[in-house]
Amino acid sequence: MNAPTIDHIGIIVEDLERSIDMFEHLFHLESAKIKEMPDVGLKIAQLNAANISIELLQYLGEDESLAKKTMGMKPGINHLSIKVGDIKNSLTALEDKGLNIMEGFPREGSHGIVAFFEPETTQGILLEVCEE
Repeated sequence: MNAPTIDHIGIIVEDLERSIDMFEHLFHLESAKIKEMPDVGLKIAQLNAANISIELLQYLGEDESLAKKTMGMKPGINHLSIKVGDIKNSLTALEDKGLNIMEGFPREGSHGIVAFFEPETTQGILLEVCEE
């Protein structure tokens, strides 16, 4: 079995523009793209380092949203995303290994089809798989 490719690390932030400025200032990272996803309640900036993407996530409002239900409210490092070639087969294989897919997934994410797993089945880690 090949080692997995980490697609990105998701970080919840309170102020997207200030967080982008900080990463640009400290590490000279530039925002590759900013995307609003009102259907899930997110505004997202993707910053690219040499070996991984950093996904900054800001909630769009105070109302309950799919994003808040999935990822919670606590700012900081939130989830780890693993890139897969075939999400359907990967989900079947991971379910066979005891992971439970969260309600509402798989679905279109900020950069492909994504699925999150119930943290109770992943040792408390919020784990996502994504297919570009």
